[in-house]
Amino acid sequence: MARKAFEHFEAVSAVVPCEGGYHAAIAVKALGGSGTPRFHKVLAGQIFKTANEADLAAAKELTRLKDVKEDTDLLW
Repeated sequence: MARKAFEHFEAVSAVVPCEGGYHAAIAVKALGGSGTPRFHKVLAGQIFKTANEADLAAAKELTRLKDVKEDTDLLW
């Protein structure tokens, strides 16, 4: 799992299980917050056979992430 911190949020690489495998995702939550993270699927249409493959793909996408908006939308 890769992590990237911003001014008010942190984002981590994640996976979302689906039929036939896993989607790569980025989970976002407020820094120091205790709420539930919001998951954003990335690489639409791609399904990975293993959770590890999906997480590696999500970590690569996380390096491109520039910031997170107040409503937790991702800024590329």
